Amino acid sequence: MNMQTEIRKTIILNAPIEKVWKAVATSEGIAAWWMPNTFEAELGREFILHAGPFGDSPCKVTELDPPNRLGFDWGKDWHLVFELREIDSKTEFTLIHSGWDPDKVTEFGQPHTIVQGIMDQGWDKIVNEALPSYIEG
Repeated sequence: MNMQTEIRKTIILNAPIEKVWKAVATSEGIAAWWMPNTFEAELGREFILHAGPFGDSPCKVTELDPPNRLGFDWGKDWHLVFELREIDSKTEFTLIHSGWDPDKVTEFGQPHTIVQGIMDQGWDKIVNEALPSYIEG
């Protein structure tokens, strides 16, 4: 399998780790900065991301280490990880979006090579604008 590079976005948030964890590991928090969902922080729990015009994406919690790491499978190919690290009274947040394969297409029939670039730009806006606006605003 010829996997493409993962998408990785890191930001320092001016908030304690517990506040950031609530934003990235609760249904209400995720909905406030990213998208509506049926998420519950329970290992093995299946949930749905409501992706608007792209429909509902099935997901499953695969990693849960509060308040430092949450990972879940997203759709048929992707894996998403939210990593948190306390730095003084601030929190370093890293998003890792993996599962990219140039030989595959998404559920919507688009090649991973095309979608990855679109998602990379989308994550820039979400991680650097929407998340800090929700947490620090």
